[in-house]
Amino acid sequence: MAKEHGGTSDPARILELLWREPGRGDSRRGPKQGLTVDAVVRVAVELADSDGLEALTMRGIARKLGVTPMTLYTYVPGKAELLDLMLDAVYLQMPRSDRSSAPWRRRVEAVAKENRDLYDRHPWVATMLTARPPLGPGLMTKYEHELAAFDGLGLDDVEMDAALTLLLNFVQSVARESLATQAAARDSAMSDQQWWAVNEPLLAKVFDPDRFPLAARVGSAAGAAHQGLYDPDHAFDFGLQCILDGLAHRVSRRE
Repeated sequence: MAKEHGGTSDPARILELLWREPGRGDSRRGPKQGLTVDAVVRVAVELADSDGLEALTMRGIARKLGVTPMTLYTYVPGKAELLDLMLDAVYLQMPRSDRSSAPWRRRVEAVAKENRDLYDRHPWVATMLTARPPLGPGLMTKYEHELAAFDGLGLDDVEMDAALTLLLNFVQSVARESLATQAAARDSAMSDQQWWAVNEPLLAKVFDPDRFPLAARVGSAAGAAHQGLYDPDHAFDFGLQCILDGLAHRVSRRE
């Protein structure tokens, strides 16, 4: 699964673009009347949603917009900046529920589910490596909203940030594993069940359950429960409850 790196663009230029006035896309800079940064980003997101980041090129975006590739560079300096703009745009558009009056576990669950929904709508987001994410309005709105789920629990500010980071990294890891599973099924033209039906007899010839009793017992139970090698829904639900239980223990010690 290919990964693109965000946060590698020119800091001054990308901040100028990220914090541009709403609806203003610097159409005066380019030769095509009416074309804006917003329009370029919107088409780029649509292409990434349908074909993935591997297929996203400045030439393809230009073709979709009916302009030459060189025209795009009067609006967006390059692909690195474009990726940052795309990521911030989908962050800004995320639906956000008001759960300020809900118990803290419900609030944290909502954050996890909102991010999982984001990856379902825009799978390419899960594949991006963003050690230095774009500090745009989308990211800051997302960060402010999600921190509120941990506010008032007795965690200090550093712990709140760490708890949110742990939760988001977990959700992203489940999304990436789910994408890898889908890619494997697509590339092999076999579902997990079909793959196992082919490979189980081969494994039985070399695998000694007496030598690996735990692997035999647990693997068999998990495979039967998931009806395959991996169940992203189970992984998400189980992992989320473990994180919530760990936070509950930490909070109770403070109290």
